[in-house]
Amino acid sequence: MEGRRRTKTKPVCWNHSFLFCPFSRSLAIAQADLINNSPEIKESSPKVPKLSQNGVHEVIQGSVTLLKVKRLSEKAVLPSRGSALAAGYDLSSATDTKVPARGKTLIPTDLSILVPEGTYGRVAPRSGLAWKHSIDVGAGVIDVDYRGPLGVILFNYSDVGFEVKVGDRIAQLIIEKIFTPDILEVEDLDATTRGTGGFGSTGV
Repeated sequence: MEGRRRTKTKPVCWNHSFLFCPFSRSLAIAQADLINNSPEIKESSPKVPKLSQNGVHEVIQGSVTLLKVKRLSEKAVLPSRGSALAAGYDLSSATDTKVPARGKTLIPTDLSILVPEGTYGRVAPRSGLAWKHSIDVGAGVIDVDYRGPLGVILFNYSDVGFEVKVGDRIAQLIIEKIFTPDILEVEDLDATTRGTGGFGSTGV
């Protein structure tokens, strides 16, 4: 009939044709996004292994490399780090002794260690002992094939004796990677700007 207005009706979305219905398709996408973004469905990110006080945590192809330590007596103290990011493992004395003024003493730790293959252990001085008491460490290289007891040579550069008690931290053990290339004897070496300049040749 003329004069009667035609009213617009919204399209009915049936189940079999909802993909062709803009309203139903938008609703389905919104529901999918809600589900995918739900914290209950999200996979948790892999946890980073916590640093251990008594182990070297280095992940290589899914394996964990360890610093193996054997205590040789009840007085032995396992190496430990002062903080999670410290490079060195503190080594402790297993005896009461004294480092004479201007002298040296070999101090036992009563530990045997097995450093990871491809590394060596470097026994280094502790900064506090070096600064406050003039105590230094010498001859501190531990090879991967060494299985004997670990001793620390302390040098006392002060004018007074230095007392050491059982359990005192006397040095630190640092695990370092090594590179051992084959030796090749040659007639000449590549020339450089510095050349044969030795001690003090580049200035103080």
